[in-house]
Amino acid sequence: MADWQPRLVALDIDGTLLAWVDGQTEDYETITAPVHDAVHRALDAGAHIVLASGRSPHGMTRIADLLHIPREDADQLWVVASNGAVVFRYPPMDVVHEETFDAAPAVAAVLEHHPNALVAVEERGVGGYRVNRVFPEGELSGEQVITEVSDIVGEPVSRVIIRDPEATADDFIELAARLGLHGTDYVVGWTAWMDLSPVGVSKASGLAHVCARLGLEAADVLAIGDGRNDIEMLRWAGRGVAMGQAVDEVKEAADAVTDPVVDHGAAVEMSRWFPA
Repeated sequence: MADWQPRLVALDIDGTLLAWVDGQTEDYETITAPVHDAVHRALDAGAHIVLASGRSPHGMTRIADLLHIPREDADQLWVVASNGAVVFRYPPMDVVHEETFDAAPAVAAVLEHHPNALVAVEERGVGGYRVNRVFPEGELSGEQVITEVSDIVGEPVSRVIIRDPEATADDFIELAARLGLHGTDYVVGWTAWMDLSPVGVSKASGLAHVCARLGLEAADVLAIGDGRNDIEMLRWAGRGVAMGQAVDEVKEAADAVTDPVVDHGAAVEMSRWFPA
């Protein structure tokens, strides 16, 4: 890849651009100078920057603002949200692609085994979430409106969050494998946090939609991430790079591993292609 340079850089947010802080709230969302500068060097070189996260759309615009992208007089930023289920331009928020599904059967199957689990669906266009009970502080951005589960998943949705503070990530991984969750894709986070999404939808599918609009291919993409929800993206991209603190499953899906987020690993990788 000596003569290769990314034409699009896809960046996960939490654990890639942002280091997690115990009791994290939006107040802790800061972009370090090395990461900020590396992003702008990529832009200077003509590359597209695309944020790609499991976050809801409204949870991602602030990160774009902290990165100061898009630049003044530049085209709207491309953003892949909700693990690929929503693709939008910003600013202002302009949803250009959305995938939805009937989540009720999968949610019912999980709740049968974890009856005390928390369930949330984003109120897209408004920000905030409909939840069956309030999530731990700092885990969801925006207002949480208490709603019956039957109403939360009573119509097609783009993504459902299921969270059980009393369980572990391994508990959820084992359960999802056992249930099969037909008609639904899922990804388990660092904790007992499961994102349910339409089948075939991932950050990779969302980025493929962006590339099609930009006239680019997967081979043109540098993707950086740290979570299980980044695995498809890392495998799909021309160069997929896992953060140093990622679990082995994520590192194995990547072409390379950079430094941990606390050591500005995303900036280290970007600087390889866009040096200061």
